[in-house]
Amino acid sequence: MGIGCILYRDEGFGVRVLERLVTEYEFPDHVSLVDGGVLGVNLLGVMSQADHLIVIDAIRNKGVPGTPYRLEKQAISDRIRLKNSLHQVDFIEALTLCQALDNVPETVYIGVEPEDIDTLSLDLSPPVQNSIQTVMNMVLAEMDRLNVTYRKRDVPLPLENRCVPSPQPLDLDNRESPCA
Repeated sequence: MGIGCILYRDEGFGVRVLERLVTEYEFPDHVSLVDGGVLGVNLLGVMSQADHLIVIDAIRNKGVPGTPYRLEKQAISDRIRLKNSLHQVDFIEALTLCQALDNVPETVYIGVEPEDIDTLSLDLSPPVQNSIQTVMNMVLAEMDRLNVTYRKRDVPLPLENRCVPSPQPLDLDNRESPCA
């Protein structure tokens, strides 16, 4: 699941990585690739159906922009409760609400240190843009850890529109823009 707002430069990092994964790799039917945007608690349905959840996002940790991070278990809520952004706080609430449904997915949070999450821009900053492949490799390593098979596409799918369906699983057979 990629989360963040693509309108605010590096804040959209998670969604941008998700887009690249969708266009460059094929995953089995039991793997859902979801653009969670900034939906927070509205993602509860999708999250509670998962056994494992890999979240991709920008993570402020007072480090060098573009530095990759991997968080799990208590480190997720400890780090995100520092109010990096409102959608991260809402995401933790949704994860906590999964307990009420008796299905808290094993969650790993992967991301990078943002340089700029305040400027209105669809483009990532250079250090964050340069971290996309590293984070993609980290996500694929998590897939390997979970014994999920995937394969690199011979020819990447065109992503005509930067909008990826949300919060429904991506339908790679139907490439019509969901944003029209």
